[in-house]
Amino acid sequence: MTTPALRLDNLSKTFPLGRSLFGPERPGVRAVHPVTLDVSLGETLGIVGESGCGKSTLARMLVGLLEPTTGTIEIEGAALDNADPAVFGKRIQYVFQDPISSLNPRKTIRQIMEAPLKLLHGMDAGQRRARIAEIFETVSLREEFLDRYPHEFSGGQAQRIGIARALAAEARILILDEPVSALDVSVQAQVLNLLADLKARLGLTYLFISHDLAVVEAVSDRIAVLYFGSVVELGRAEDIFRAPRHPYTKLLADSAPVVGRPLSAPEAKETELPDPLNPPTGCAFRARCPRATERCAAEVPMLAEDAKGQAAACFHPLGG
Repeated sequence: MTTPALRLDNLSKTFPLGRSLFGPERPGVRAVHPVTLDVSLGETLGIVGESGCGKSTLARMLVGLLEPTTGTIEIEGAALDNADPAVFGKRIQYVFQDPISSLNPRKTIRQIMEAPLKLLHGMDAGQRRARIAEIFETVSLREEFLDRYPHEFSGGQAQRIGIARALAAEARILILDEPVSALDVSVQAQVLNLLADLKARLGLTYLFISHDLAVVEAVSDRIAVLYFGSVVELGRAEDIFRAPRHPYTKLLADSAPVVGRPLSAPEAKETELPDPLNPPTGCAFRARCPRATERCAAEVPMLAEDAKGQAAACFHPLGG
């Protein structure tokens, strides 16, 4: 069996709240419930869900910006829980949502690009110069940009620089956290085409995190749907929104604006996420679910696959 590019085993994150002023220590807020999944080499896994579902927390654990509470991360079979940060950085990199603010405003683009080449690969000045020229050509940027500062660039140019910085580390896996949400629609298409070209040429693996369902469906091979910190549906991109099995996935699809279709309120009993300080029993989506029963209040549903391999954490899946 082929070793996956990325494997998450029981990965979770709980943020401690500490002790209240006069009361006992309070339980922590669980931002990501235990997640177990594999991402194949060369695959694009889309991760979707509304704000507060745990997408960015999961992404930050994958690149070492947050320490997991439980579980392990493996890249091509190597565990990264106690890895040297330099080794970690060579294997997985992060492309941030806001391209301008993710670049140090006090450094030139050349200095920003040189950092991973110095720290991760120990290249001398000549090697760095040649490598940066190669990377800039790959992402269609002119070398004259190297002596400018981040504020001198448009959003699309800054995002290309962010992608170039991730490529400088020679990572095989890129975590793309809302990489086009801050860009104009026409620029989004340019960046998405660039990412597709880089994936094909360099054999990269992507985790593409976004709330834009049309973008995720267009670029992803598979999609994981998160709700309240848990994966509630997982399957092929062409199946997830064409024939969703979890009611929350259908709610997401029905809520997305479509050109030529009038806006309408989706079918749901509630519109808000549960209170993370007072999480509900059973299924976290049950207060918003039109199919909820007493069993949903008493038990937590686990991911279960259908005959096509599409998994949903629901006692009453759609189409079932």
